[in-house]
Amino acid sequence: MSQPLLLPTIPDCADPALTRQLQQVIDQKTKPLGALGRLETLALQLGLIQGCANPVITQPQIRVFAADHGLTRHGTSAYPSAVTAQMVHNFLQGGAAINVFARQHNIGLQVVDAGVDAEFTYHPALLDCKVRRGSRDALSEAAMTDAECREALEQGMALAEQLPGNLFIVGEMGIGNTSAASLLLARLGNIPLAGCVGRGTGLDDDGLRHKQQVLAQVLQRHHDARTPLAALTALGGLEIAMMVGALIQAASQRRILLMDGFIAGVALLVAEQLAPGVRQYAVFAHHSAEPGHEHLLRLLNAEPLLNMKMRLGEGSGAVLAYPLLQSACAFLNEMASFTDAGISESNDDAAE
Repeated sequence: MSQPLLLPTIPDCADPALTRQLQQVIDQKTKPLGALGRLETLALQLGLIQGCANPVITQPQIRVFAADHGLTRHGTSAYPSAVTAQMVHNFLQGGAAINVFARQHNIGLQVVDAGVDAEFTYHPALLDCKVRRGSRDALSEAAMTDAECREALEQGMALAEQLPGNLFIVGEMGIGNTSAASLLLARLGNIPLAGCVGRGTGLDDDGLRHKQQVLAQVLQRHHDARTPLAALTALGGLEIAMMVGALIQAASQRRILLMDGFIAGVALLVAEQLAPGVRQYAVFAHHSAEPGHEHLLRLLNAEPLLNMKMRLGEGSGAVLAYPLLQSACAFLNEMASFTDAGISESNDDAAE
C-alpha cells in the first residue's frame, strides 16, 4: 500500500474505580451475591464499555455484509455463488431469518454490498459499498489487491462511523466465506487447518475432504502472507475485510459489539490483531456449530452466552442473545437495592 493504513485509537475499557463501583451496585441488589450468574458479569462489562454505572442500549443496529468469493469455482461450497445475490434479494424483501429476528427485537437492519457478483437496483435497505464483483481466486492469486483490501477496510470504517445507536452487530452472507474464515483462522491463529474447516453450507464427507485439500493448497500458495493485513489481503473476503474495518471503528466509538458466530468472529480476530483493544468491546452471543469456532473462542478467551448449535450466519445468533443484554442493563438500572427495599442483607444484619 502506498500509504500506511490509518486506524483509529481504541480506548481502554479498564477502569478499576468504575469496576469497584459497578460491582458494589450489583452486589447491593436484592438477591444473594452472584445469584444472577453471568448476567452480573455481562452488566459489569456493559458498564465498562460505556464508561458509566448505568449502561443503556439505544438504537441497536445490524449490518449484513455480502460478497462473493472467487475460490468457490473449485467446488468448496455446496451451493453456487449465485445464491449470494439471491439471498441479498431475500434480505431486501424481508424474508430471511435475520429479518424476522430483527423485526422481533426492533433492531435496525441494512444490507451492505461489499462485493457481490451482481448488480442491484436501488433499495433503501441496501448500502452500495461494492469494491469489486467478488474476490479473486485465492488458489491462483491474492483474494484482493492491497488497494482493494484497503478500500474494503476504509469503507467499513466509514460505514460504522455513521451508525446510529450504541450497539452494533455484524452479519454476513457470502457463498464460500467459511473457506476464507478458515484460512484466516489457521494462519493468524497458528491452528492446524483441519481443525478450522467445517461443512459450511452442508458439504458431505467427500465435499469436506475436497474443501480441506483446496484450502491447504491456498495456504501453501500464500505461505508468506503472515501479518494480519497480508493474510487478510491474500486469504480474506471483501465482506470480511469490510467487517474488520467496521468493528475497529465501532470499538473506537465505544459501541457494544454483539458478536455472531464463526465468520464474524474471525473478522474480530483480524480486527484485534490490527488494532489491539477491539476485543474488549465484544460480547460473544453464541457458540457456532462450525468446528473452527471452538478454536477461535479459545484464542479470544471468550465464553458465548448461548449454544444453540446454529451455523446460519447473517447475525442471527447475535440477535437471539440481544435480550440478555437488555436484561443485564435493566436489572442494573431498575432492580432495588437492599437499602431501597428495606431488606436485611444477611443473617448478621437481621440479628442487629
